[in-house]
Amino acid sequence: MIILTPMRTEAFESFAEEAIAGYADDNVQSGRWPSALALERARTEFHRLLHRGLQTPDHFVFEIENDSTGEPVGVLWFAIIENGDVRSGYVYNIRIKPEFRGRGHAKAALDLIEKFAVSHGLASLALHVFSFNTGAQALYRSIGYGISGMNMFKPLRRDGS
Repeated sequence: MIILTPMRTEAFESFAEEAIAGYADDNVQSGRWPSALALERARTEFHRLLHRGLQTPDHFVFEIENDSTGEPVGVLWFAIIENGDVRSGYVYNIRIKPEFRGRGHAKAALDLIEKFAVSHGLASLALHVFSFNTGAQALYRSIGYGISGMNMFKPLRRDGS
């Protein structure tokens, strides 16, 4: 169905811009960031995490490809995180192109990244999903992810209510 291949250098710039824009939009939609600041905040966070681009240690950016045609159907950004003596994996970004959604590509990519994590001796996998993204939440629950914490948010009006 699909394979994960290391992202080609020539694909990185468009991935970065899409990831930054998507993260900015998600934070605006969730109410966490004001629209006017979102793009710059997302860009700063992205470059802090992937400070050496595709050469950033312990970060792996994959193109998700159709294994029979080689056509890219999405991307997956994964990192190995060390916390003391515990090594875990973190999925920073998984995005399937709109025309390929609903065909099981995300689930298959997550299955492959789980095998990758096991082969690297990792203890667990984690990811963040915005509360409005109910489709992604359902997918993650269906393959064994559970809630490990919850951030809650209340916008305040200027009149104090």
